[in-house]
Parts: sequence; structure tokens; C-alpha cells
Amino acid sequence: MLELGRLEDLPQDYRDELQSHNLVPLWPSLRGVLPPHIPARQTQATHWPYQSIKPLLLKAGELTPIEKAERRVLVLANPGHGLEKMQASAAMYLGMQLLLPGEWAPSHRHTPNAVRMVVEGDGAWTTVDGEKCPMARGDLILTPTGLWHEHGHEGDQPVIWLDVLDLPLVYYMEASYHLNGDRQATKPGQGDRAYRRGGVVPTPVFGRSGARYPMLRYPWADARAALESLAADRPDLEAVQITYVNPETGEDAENILGFYALMLRPGQTLRLPARSPAIVFHQIEGGTEVQVPAQSFTLAEADTCCAPGYTAVTLHNRSSSEPAFLFIADESPLHRKLGVYEERG
Repeated sequence: MLELGRLEDLPQDYRDELQSHNLVPLWPSLRGVLPPHIPARQTQATHWPYQSIKPLLLKAGELTPIEKAERRVLVLANPGHGLEKMQASAAMYLGMQLLLPGEWAPSHRHTPNAVRMVVEGDGAWTTVDGEKCPMARGDLILTPTGLWHEHGHEGDQPVIWLDVLDLPLVYYMEASYHLNGDRQATKPGQGDRAYRRGGVVPTPVFGRSGARYPMLRYPWADARAALESLAADRPDLEAVQITYVNPETGEDAENILGFYALMLRPGQTLRLPARSPAIVFHQIEGGTEVQVPAQSFTLAEADTCCAPGYTAVTLHNRSSSEPAFLFIADESPLHRKLGVYEERG
């Protein structure tokens, strides 16, 4: 490989003059920004056990009232990026959010896209653009860029969910901000009812509704049933996985991050190829052994982990009698839009 010159090889007076004009020589840093064969990655394989998070989150509920927090969240930060960066990967932010009975997290909207994967509890709801979405374990709820959303709780036990946002990307682009608003008036109808059946969508006899996101809540009961039906119909299928999509267009549910549900058959081992995007796994039901080069994590229910891009991942269902179900988030839509998506077998 061609050996490039170092910054120290240049005379100090020349370097000082470059700096005075806000100039930087490329060649000493070229291999840093364009490394050979595989990108430089700060994202590290990381495991966040729920049994460690939950008591700390409940303690936060005791220490900080919702009025002083607005959103009571513990961020799942990747040490490779530095904990202060509050990011799980280059483009993904993860946070565990707590809402206590009777609380209301006020209405706001922001430029980053967000989704909520409900971890545990009943009685909470999220209102998105006037649509009131009940929150039950395993449900996926979208709060896309620019849409007003708020959270409330009418039950009697704490509700906890996993937030996934494209905040690191939007912040890097210097486009991240939020606006506060008044409590939303709810409107009738729920997208998950209108678009419940696969293969059919409402016919726009008098024109479409114009909603960019016609379906905001993806109930886990429906997703789980789809996975079980797929597994039964296709016993030869190696990866029993579904993608959360816009039911009118078939495109990804949101435009930057991709969201999926995966079922591992009892005792199954599944090897995922090395792909360019980073990937996050969250255990909805069962238990999974996650193996990446030189590391492995044992996921119990509600545990979360991530793997960097360009890394092969092997998943093993720890139960020989019951299926395991995982929620997956990744950066695939972004990589495809940028033309950098690739798989390496």
C-alpha cells in the first residue's frame, strides 16, 4: 500500500500558515476518512440488560416528577461513541422511557423521527397527530418527524417503552429542534384498524386522506400472528421476519430507520450476513444468544443490544420448545437512500 506523508513531515511554519487560513492538508488524514476495505466504526457491540435498567428508571420516577423532566428517559448510550454523545450507533438513539399512573407527558413535535416499542405495562397511550394510540407490550407506535405527540397514563402500574430515534443524524445535520404545544384534541379512527389486513388497503374512491403516515400503531398481536402464520406456511424459510411498512406504499414505515420483527423457531440458530448498517435487537418474548465476533450476549425478555455495521451476527433461540421474538431496528433505509448499502455474505 502506498505510504502517505505525515503531518509532522511538513515544516511548522507551513502548518501554521495553513491553520491561519483555515486550511488542512488531506493526505496525512486520508486513510482515516477513507480506510481500506472496511469503514472505521465507533459503534461497539453493547448489551443493555433490562433488569439493570428498570430499577434505575423507577428510581428516576421517584427523584424527578414528570413536570421537571418532560420526558423521563434513561439513554442507552454506546461507549464507543462516548456516553455524552447519547447515541447507540451513528444514526440511532435509544432510550428507556417511564410514565407513571396519572402522568401526562406534554405535547410537542420535533425534527427527528421516533418510534416507541412498548416494553411493559398497560393503560398508557400516545396521541400522534390527533390519533390516540393505546400502548400494549410489543406494540410499535410511530411519532414521525414534525407530528405533534404526547403520552398519558390511565392505568395503575408503571409503563415503560423503548424509544428509537434518528436523533444523531438529525443533530449532525444541524437540523434538530422541538416545539411545545397544547394538549391535542383526539379524532375518531385508528390507522391500525383501517389497515389491519395484509394485501388490502382502503380504496380512495374520493381521493386519499393525504396522510403521509396512514398507520401509526402496529399492534404486537397482529405482528406476532403474522410471524406465526409465516412460520407455519413456510417451514423451509430460514429467517421468519416481517418489516413494518407504510401500508399504502409498501415503503419502510419511516424514511431513515428500518423496523422489523423476527421469530426464531425453538432451538433455531440463524446467521445474519455482515451488512453495512448497524443493527439493534430488543427481546420481546423468549431468550436469545447474540454472537458477534469475539463477543456474545444473552438476551432475556426486554433486554436490548446493538451490533456495528459490517459485522456478521448469529442468533440462537435458547429455548428448545418455545419460539423467541425480537424487535429489530437498523439504518438500512438511510444506507439505501445514500447508495452505500451492502451485504458481505
